Amino acid sequence: MIAKSRFAHSQRMLIVSGILCIVIILVVLQMWLFTATMSAFLNGDESVLIPAALVSLICLSLNVGLFRYLYRLER
Repeated sequence: MIAKSRFAHSQRMLIVSGILCIVIILVVLQMWLFTATMSAFLNGDESVLIPAALVSLICLSLNVGLFRYLYRLER
């Protein structure tokens, strides 16, 4: 017996495209965050290091969560 897919192929492609857009936004945010943090650090402001690292970890966890969702979507 063939198991029916939860989503049609066109629906899966739409989901993947949406997730790709979110990942691109998160990566650009991380690049901007890194640039701003390095600029502040090189100007002597060390108070931004911990908050920037936490935000970067949140972005990483969001990207990992989206990757896991994509992996489960293809199963």
